[in-house]
Amino acid sequence: MADLQDDPQDTPGVGERDPQTPAPPNPVPVPQADPECLARARTLLAAHPVADGYNTLAKALALIPWHDLEVGESALDTDIPRLRAGGVGAQFWALTADADCPDPAGVTLERLDRIRSLITSCPDWLRLAMSGGDLADARNCGRIASFLGPVAAHALGDSLGTLRAFHVLGVRILALSPGTRWTEPGLTRFGLEVVREANRLGILLDLTGATPGTWRRTLDCSKAPALLSRSAAASLTEHPLNASDELLAELGVNGGICLVSFAPEQIVQGGPAVSVRDVADHIERVRDVAGPSHVGLSGTYGLITGAPRTLGLEDASCYPTLIAELLGRGWTDPEIAALTWENFARVVRDTEFAARTTAPRTAPSRATIEDLDGPGDGPGEGPGDGSRAGAVRGVPNGMVRRAADPSRGTSSPPRAT
Repeated sequence: MADLQDDPQDTPGVGERDPQTPAPPNPVPVPQADPECLARARTLLAAHPVADGYNTLAKALALIPWHDLEVGESALDTDIPRLRAGGVGAQFWALTADADCPDPAGVTLERLDRIRSLITSCPDWLRLAMSGGDLADARNCGRIASFLGPVAAHALGDSLGTLRAFHVLGVRILALSPGTRWTEPGLTRFGLEVVREANRLGILLDLTGATPGTWRRTLDCSKAPALLSRSAAASLTEHPLNASDELLAELGVNGGICLVSFAPEQIVQGGPAVSVRDVADHIERVRDVAGPSHVGLSGTYGLITGAPRTLGLEDASCYPTLIAELLGRGWTDPEIAALTWENFARVVRDTEFAARTTAPRTAPSRATIEDLDGPGDGPGEGPGDGSRAGAVRGVPNGMVRRAADPSRGTSSPPRAT
């Protein structure tokens, strides 16, 4: 019978590691916020909630249509419980179609419909916002002000009529991203007309990822503040969506705002795991260059669970951790209030004011890209070359900005409209 017995096994006991299996690497510790700073952060966010610049929930819901925003879903990083725990009071819901999308207008409309349906289904928590007044009303009622956008430039199909139709549907932010004949490599005459029409309608212009020729010419001719919906400091981390110090300084002169992204690939590349401290470094760099009145937050949430995230900022409930980090660095209560809400609200109000002063004396533009750029003109030809000389040609008198002072680290008032 002894021959039938199994060979003795040197099996480790319960809870012990198999000596043949290497131990996993030690996880990177998540930075722990100071309890006192964290409590103070939550108190501040109750009075001055977060206005967040970019959430891709509309795209994620195409893959997970059963997501219940009110109850919460572990498959995503965004839902009502986490938004409320994070102190979010306003949200831009991104509708951008991918650059290689064969039907960008159709995809954008699908995402717009999806977000509007969500807002309708959650009246106790969300409220559609299309103006500064809506933003204030939602805050006073304890709702999350829900703005529609950004919409990508290529979703317009080179049509100002499509821009106006999106505006009627509630879109309030347009991304001047590359990929159209009027935004790459620089803004053409038709691109200038898009900027003018967006100003007339009160649509914010998003310069995230825009070419230098496009953002320079946009800031030269726009009568309203511009914004970066999900950017960070290129001087700290090179990334196509990050902003150079030149752009940040010019944005401050324009009266605009850079909403700093939490996306790890924009914060640190090729190094150790990204943490909340790295995001705080970018926020302070943007503040120092653009000015304290020109920096805000963009969690870039709306991702499926498992996507790379910044340690300490894994989902929409984590804003208090970031605010606690900034408080620990010496930020004052008014500086936090400006970062989370006031700067964002000012840009919305200033854009609306520019529209009110422009619309009564400016008719809707009926120009076409063929009228202005010609049927064969591509980007970079003629006045659309994005150069400084090209930026002045064709721009009405009084619309060229003063030059920025790169050495300044404080806010400058927006120029008169």
